[in-house]
Amino acid sequence: MPVIQRENILVANQVVDNVISGSAFEFARQNELISIGCCSSVAGCFLTITSGSDVVLEESPIALKAAGAWPIIPDDMYYSDIAAMGDRIVLRLRNGAGAPTIHTIMQVTPL
Repeated sequence: MPVIQRENILVANQVVDNVISGSAFEFARQNELISIGCCSSVAGCFLTITSGSDVVLEESPIALKAAGAWPIIPDDMYYSDIAAMGDRIVLRLRNGAGAPTIHTIMQVTPL
């Protein structure tokens, strides 16, 4: 099962339009199940997830974990969707405070 992991360190009020921009997994290469986990070291950070025309998660607070911690598979994989071939997957981060480290994992299961 393909997996992508990203670590982002954001400054105050920074937005990352797509965490996986430029990745081999940004566009679904076939019909696939995507599962996503995301955690932040400080409160005040937000995540939005879209998969093609599907809104998987409207902007919502990111789960908190100790600094340096990654989402645990499968416990912290809160978000999933079926992406159709060609769908663009967008994971948008927004920082409202502090200087967090945000860890994101996306698993891709071909269907």
